[in-house]
Amino acid sequence: MRILLTNDDGIEAPGLAALEAIAAVLSDDVWVVAPAEEQSGTGHSLTLTAPIRLRRLGDKRFAVRGTPTDSVMMAVGHVMKDAPPDLILSGVNRGPNMAEDVTYSGTVSAAMEGCLAGVRSVALSQAMADYTVGREDFGPARAYGPDLVGRLAAADWPAGVLMNVNFPAAVTADPPVVVARQGFRDYGNIRIDARVDPRGFPYYWFGYGREMTDPRVETDLHAVRSGAIAVTPLHLDMTHDATLVGLRAVLG
Repeated sequence: MRILLTNDDGIEAPGLAALEAIAAVLSDDVWVVAPAEEQSGTGHSLTLTAPIRLRRLGDKRFAVRGTPTDSVMMAVGHVMKDAPPDLILSGVNRGPNMAEDVTYSGTVSAAMEGCLAGVRSVALSQAMADYTVGREDFGPARAYGPDLVGRLAAADWPAGVLMNVNFPAAVTADPPVVVARQGFRDYGNIRIDARVDPRGFPYYWFGYGREMTDPRVETDLHAVRSGAIAVTPLHLDMTHDATLVGLRAVLG
């Protein structure tokens, strides 16, 4: 099985090293095509106003000066064009990608792009007990990832669907795997931190606002908060069928 690895935290991210360890258990034909720098929050963005730079770092390892979407496009359409991957794994993200965060996530969007290219794709993310740079612990992803990804790779799922996996922050004995709906975090208004630079000009940082304290059962949020591994199948057809039918009646 030929596996392509990518992410949005950048090619030097410790989460990518964890993903490489997971993939090494499943295959000896593992390729890495990932952003040269961190691209968190870029979503499914595509670079159209600047050239894409590709740097070869090893026999099957490439850094892309661009977004996660750019990286998957370069991998499938150029680097691996003559022998495309059988499976794309994106991650392991530093922090979960659940609920409405999937719309912002470069990790999930890389899997979306793989899905659009007709390749079975899995996004992997992990909650963190400590988000301090250099102290992130990807132990849960390393411990549970190989078996879970192997089972997903052996499962059947339709074209146009990708798998979004979120690991809990701690290693526990035999955590359950919950096939969960995408939840809704309900951050409230995002926190905007206003500051002033040394020259007196204002600038701003976006931060997280209020988070739902009691997420609905059977959602990805509830599963990970309960110490389980959440697996959520996502699909790219965002048409709301019920409204579609109603609008046809109104608009003819």
